Amino acid sequence: MPVNTASLSNDVTRRRFLKKSAFWTGAFVTGPFWLQYVIRQADASVPHAATAQLLQNAPIARYWVSTQTDGIDCLRCHRSDENLTENPHAGGEVIIKCELCAQECMIPNGERGRCRTRVHVDGQLRSLVYGHPVSVHVDPIEKKPFYHYRPGSQAFSLATTGCPLSCKFCQNWQISQARPEDFSTDFYPPEVVVHSTRKRSVPIIAFTYNEPTVFTEYLTDIARLARKEDVNSVLISCGFMNPDPLTEMCDVLDAIKIDLKGFSRKFYREVCGAELDPVLRSIKAVAARGVHLELVNLVVPTLNDSDRML
Repeated sequence: MPVNTASLSNDVTRRRFLKKSAFWTGAFVTGPFWLQYVIRQADASVPHAATAQLLQNAPIARYWVSTQTDGIDCLRCHRSDENLTENPHAGGEVIIKCELCAQECMIPNGERGRCRTRVHVDGQLRSLVYGHPVSVHVDPIEKKPFYHYRPGSQAFSLATTGCPLSCKFCQNWQISQARPEDFSTDFYPPEVVVHSTRKRSVPIIAFTYNEPTVFTEYLTDIARLARKEDVNSVLISCGFMNPDPLTEMCDVLDAIKIDLKGFSRKFYREVCGAELDPVLRSIKAVAARGVHLELVNLVVPTLNDSDRML
């Protein structure tokens, strides 16, 4: 593969990574004040040099608002019964609300959302995973799994780190629950991904393994270029995104597979760290748009396999 990234088969764990990188501990990182500030705010167990390298070129993310956004509607973050007549944060600490997924994290300066891939840097939300896949493979489309979309085809599959959920049964936890710094990656722009796909005569690019919503900006840029090259793009998702990002995805994707992990709010809260309703909302939205949609239910014995739930 031209992309030298970590594969899912590698037993890469956070502990092993940190042990090998121990010599970085305590390293002083030079650079802009905001860069040093964010690094200090990061998890102390993450090597500073890796954080700095990602931050230097981290692009501004989409789908967020802050307390200093012009004309901000306070009800996007506050309850209507608070009876706010003006912005209570004016002149104070800037807080960003990420509106990419249904977690809708409130992020102070120097901190990250729950997915660990988007960081608040001096009033802007930046993506640490744009152009940084950590797993790249060519797989059968049935492995995604898609069973009714271009059966028998191969798919150029890629993933970054990060996920807004924390499913206790996750089979890809090594990357879904990791931080971008946990892997050493090069930068691969969207045009390189599309070129690599075409070079192998593979007809499909699949965004998969972790939750691709966390790299929406990268995903949609790749899909737009791929469509121009007559390459299809498909999404394998937990369906926990907000409506606006999903609308953009539906505009550029050819097929979407959503994991309906269980038909129980209790199951989602206690086992996945999420809510069921946003997933149902996404399923209905994709179906309404007419994008090819498949649902998958990963059965976890005794947790989501009752006759009633199935």
